[in-house]
Amino acid sequence: MNNKGGEGFQLHGGTVDCVSGDYNHNLAYTCHNGSIRSSLLGCNVMLVDHNPGDGGFCVVPGSHKSNFKMPEGMVDGIDHSEYIQQPATKAGDVVLFSEGTVHGAMGWQSDIQRRCALYRFAPATCGYGRSYFSPDGVGGATTTPSSSCTWPLKFYNDLNDAQLAVLEPPYANRLDRPNIREDGSVEITQRSDRKRQHDKEVFKTKYF
Repeated sequence: MNNKGGEGFQLHGGTVDCVSGDYNHNLAYTCHNGSIRSSLLGCNVMLVDHNPGDGGFCVVPGSHKSNFKMPEGMVDGIDHSEYIQQPATKAGDVVLFSEGTVHGAMGWQSDIQRRCALYRFAPATCGYGRSYFSPDGVGGATTTPSSSCTWPLKFYNDLNDAQLAVLEPPYANRLDRPNIREDGSVEITQRSDRKRQHDKEVFKTKYF
């Protein structure tokens, strides 16, 4: 949310961090053997029009493939501003972008208050945020949401198995994770009986 004259903020993100030049696996974008993977997907829902020159969300196209940090002055928009683009959008439009793409916000110039809603989506086995777990750090939507998951209980009302699987906290696929098939059905991915029995005998717990 910004009023006219509100400041923007620096460019940030990138598979290669735009300031340090370090590889950032938490945001990484990769394309291998025809499959595109993104460690964190941004979903920006525009609640008002963002006309050309209004400011707001901006991006450096192609930076998700960069292998180098940005030149001096670029993260503040002082230099090389010709490579920084503000997409024109209408209220209701959705901008999907890999967080491995360098992005930020320009100062807001419109008389209309800037409003947008930003959501982030990570692969099921990765955790970017921390709201999935209760303080004891266990559980998920398909176990006992009333005691083990911090999502409000009403989130689970009338959900099918595939929708419940989406609300699971992050953990490895092979640890009894419900995985959604292309037809919308759910398959529980498990380790072998021998490995599961080993954990019970050695670690005295169901999961390592």
